[in-house]
Order: sequence, then structure tokens, then C-alpha cells
Amino acid sequence: MNRNRLRRFEGQVRGFDGMIDEERYCINILTQISAITKAVDSVALGRLDDRLRHCVLDAAAAGQQVSELTMAEGSDAIARLVRS
Repeated sequence: MNRNRLRRFEGQVRGFDGMIDEERYCINILTQISAITKAVDSVALGRLDDRLRHCVLDAAAAGQQVSELTMAEGSDAIARLVRS
């Protein structure tokens, strides 16, 4: 996982927390929530990409049965991301 992305996400959440404490303008808070959501999505997609590149390729090299299980896990993860 890209640590810089995670740190950026943490900073955005701290900023959001400060905005709530300061009772900032509602639209600005909603904009910050949107930025946080995009940051979380970016981290999730990065992890999924890592999974597909490493785990799935390794499983495919190990044999079809392992590959099918790994692909099913990847498909389930994609479905969860799409539903959220």
C-alpha cells in the first residue's frame, strides 16, 4: 500500500474533524467528506490492484484449482467495493 496515500487520508480525516469542531460551513464539510471518500476508494483500488497483480498471478502459476479460488475471492472483493 502506498503510505503517502494513507497519510493523506489521515490528514483529510483530521481536517474533517477540525471542521466539525469549528462548526464550519456545511458545504465545505460535504466537500471534505467527498475528498475522504475518494481517498478511501483510491486506497481500496490500489490494494485490489496489488492483489490481482501478485496473488492471482501467483495462484495461476500454482495450478487451476488455487487460481479459481483466488479469482473468486477477487471477484467477491470487487463486488463489495461496487456495493459500497
